[in-house]
Parts: sequence; C-alpha cells; structure tokens
Amino acid sequence: MSKTYIPKEISWLSFNERVLQEAENREVPLLERFKFLGIYSNNLDEYFRVRVATLKRISHFGAKSKDILGYNPKSTLKSIHEIVLSQNLKFEKIYAGLLQELDKHKIHIINEKQLNTEQAEFVQAYFHKEVRTRLMPFLIEKDTELPNLKDDAIYLAIYLLKKETQKKRFALLEIPTDVLTRFIVLPDKGEDKFVIFVDDIIRFGLKDIFFIFDFDEFSAYTIKLTKDAELELVDDISESYIDKLSRSLQQRKWGTPVRFIYDREMPGDLLKILTKKLNFGPADVIIPANRYHNFKDFMNFPSLGKKKFYYEPLVPVSHRDILPQKSILSAIKKKDIMLFFPYHPSTTSLIS
Repeated sequence: MSKTYIPKEISWLSFNERVLQEAENREVPLLERFKFLGIYSNNLDEYFRVRVATLKRISHFGAKSKDILGYNPKSTLKSIHEIVLSQNLKFEKIYAGLLQELDKHKIHIINEKQLNTEQAEFVQAYFHKEVRTRLMPFLIEKDTELPNLKDDAIYLAIYLLKKETQKKRFALLEIPTDVLTRFIVLPDKGEDKFVIFVDDIIRFGLKDIFFIFDFDEFSAYTIKLTKDAELELVDDISESYIDKLSRSLQQRKWGTPVRFIYDREMPGDLLKILTKKLNFGPADVIIPANRYHNFKDFMNFPSLGKKKFYYEPLVPVSHRDILPQKSILSAIKKKDIMLFFPYHPSTTSLIS
C-alpha cells in the first residue's frame, strides 16, 4: 500500500467505523444504537459489492493494476481484510453490550433453547403456520453444485448427524426474510418482553423439516455471501441505456462472490465443503462471525420499551410554495423552488 496517501477504500472503512462508534455512544438512545449497527452492516455490504469487487477486478491486470490505481490493489485488499476482521470483533463486542443493556430494561432477545413452555408452544405454532411452507431445503452432495446463492440473503448451513453410527449429511436453506419479518415478539412474562430471530424459529423446527431422514441431531449455522454488483454497461449503440441497465442488473444475480461470512461455531468439515463449492481460497475475504448476520434488519426492530429508547420523530416541514395534491410543475413554472432535505418531505418532489 502506498505510503504517500491512504487509498480511498481504506479511508472509507474509517468512515464506516465512525458509524460503529455511534452504536457505542451511550448518549444515543438504546434502540437507536442497534440501528447504527444495522447502518454499519448495510454500508459494509455495499462496500464489498462495489468497491472491493472493483479492486478484485483491477488486481487481475497484474503489474499494470498499480499503474491504473496508483497503488497496489492486492496489498490494499489484504489491508481491507485485516481491518474488517478487526472491526467485526469490535462490532460483536458492542452488540453483546447492547444485549446486556436490553436485559436490564426487561427486553430479552432469546434463542430456541431459552424458550419457556408457553413460548415454545407459540414458536411451534408460528413455525407451522408462517414459516414451514416458505422453506426449501437443499441437500449438499459432494458431486453436485450449490444452487445460485442470492447476494445479501442469509442461509442456514445445516449439519445432520446420526449419533449411533456417526453418519452425517449437510443441507442448506434460505432464511426467507423477504417474506417474513426477521424478529418475532413472543408472549410476555410479567413485565419482561421477549423477541426471537426467525432464524431461531427455523432452528426450532429442524426436526420437522428433516423428519423423513434418519438423523437425531440437528444444528444450523448462518452463512452469507456478498457478490460483485458493479454494473457493466457495454458500449453498444444498438441497445438503449435502459436495456443495458436492465441486463446489467440481471447479471448481478450471477456476480462473482467477493465475501463469505459464516458462524465461527460451524464444524470444520461443513465449512470446508462450502468454501470449496464456492471457489473461495486463502486470498479471499472469509470472515468468521457470530450466530447472526444481516444486522441491517435491526433498522426494523419491533417498537418495544420506553420513548427514551428512541429519537423523537422529526415532523416534516411543508413547503410554502408547493400545495398539497397539486402538480409541482405548475409551481416551478412560476418561480425557482429550493427543497431542503430531510426537513422537507420527499413526497413534495413527486408530481401528483
């Protein structure tokens, strides 16, 4: 990495760490601090999709890559990996501290092994009514390829074991957060409120999912894949810009993986077969993490607890020159209009 200046990809990580500091800031309301974890996580996803993906592409030019960038992309990628691993440890420490603070205020995020009888009955009913029909497990075989894993989705890598014979099999299933809420509020117990990840509701139902197989021990470990999402707009005069953009967005689904995150508790043989099938090597970004990924979902955490846990909502300011239910075009024909976001509502810029 150049000693003359800091590559923009490295300085961006410092910016995102500043977001992480807000999650650590005790002056920020408690549940807003979880949202900052979500913002940090969401930012990092997009960073890998575009900036890291671009660096990886440029690094394939070999010696010419340094002339293109002004610094060595391979050494920059190595530094990125080291910094992200360090920030991830800080992230997990902050998250653990926030969970302890929630507990003090009688709000508990629990897993499938911590349910009382009433909660277990609720989870079982919810699993069969809302979750089970939306799951599509896929058995991992040595000689078959994995399905095309979605960018930004989270999956459970499942370990099936027959204790008596030590027979084992592996499976994969997507956690359908596109159709299910990530957090489910459980029945209260006195003044205590309880929340569970939908991930853990699926873990609770693993025996029901794989009932046709002769296994008696089930465990599941979250994984997440981030893919190259940089748009490629080929200069073809026979194709409109909209068509180029549409085709490029479709290609994103098949982008090259640039980051793999996994539950560090995952057994080594399961991790090995996944990284092999995904063609990840020692130089790729592979990040061991905790049980849960996609913390951006905390930006939609259930509204629980006291008002002091949140920022006061900002009331949008109406623009004096834009009338409700009137076209903005008629207003700007009369005079220039300046909109000041976020104080003016974004709806004022829509043509009615």
